[in-house]
Amino acid sequence: MTITLRPGSTVLFTGDSITDPDRLESEDGHRFGYPLRIADDWALRHPERAVHWLVSGMAGNKVMDLEKRWQADVLDAHPDVVSILVGINDVGWHSLDPDGYVIPTADYAAGYDRLLAPLAEAGTELILIEPFLLPISGIVEAGRGNARLDEADRKQWRADLDPKIQVVHELADKYNAHLLAADDMFAELAVSTGPEYWSDDSVHPTRAGHAALAAAWLRLVA
Repeated sequence: MTITLRPGSTVLFTGDSITDPDRLESEDGHRFGYPLRIADDWALRHPERAVHWLVSGMAGNKVMDLEKRWQADVLDAHPDVVSILVGINDVGWHSLDPDGYVIPTADYAAGYDRLLAPLAEAGTELILIEPFLLPISGIVEAGRGNARLDEADRKQWRADLDPKIQVVHELADKYNAHLLAADDMFAELAVSTGPEYWSDDSVHPTRAGHAALAAAWLRLVA
């Protein structure tokens, strides 16, 4: 089943730098990103159904950071639909942390569950986007600085990320949320183009990557 957006519905996007509206601006001053692309495409296709779009992504955020601002940034807005993309910062940034600290999957799951519970109780429609990682080596812009990601790092990240992706699947089932399988989507897309077409650094999408996220998101709504 799809989500029906009615006239006057409020849709809120939240998460980390991939959703952060202050980060998503090109050198010529034009903003981009999958939430803006979604809002533009919706307005073009459905002039008879105006929707209120809100974005509260913040670079570097983990689940625990979302919890700290959840009431003010999400619950107080009383949205009809909430779309969440969070998790890559909950993976161990081994190139930045000498101790290789990783947020345990159980803590990620418990924190994410606490975010969803009050929304589900309020009858809010939920869209959960898988965190994702593309196989690219190089510099990754991180909340705590820049990290050089090599193949060994990427394998460590992947080993930590996969269980967290499974958590997102389980929470989607628990709360009857709509799942956007972004990690699987980018893996399939990269087969024919190479991963660099969809991300500059394995974590942050290119314009094409944001367009792919937007198209997949719009397939979940009616």
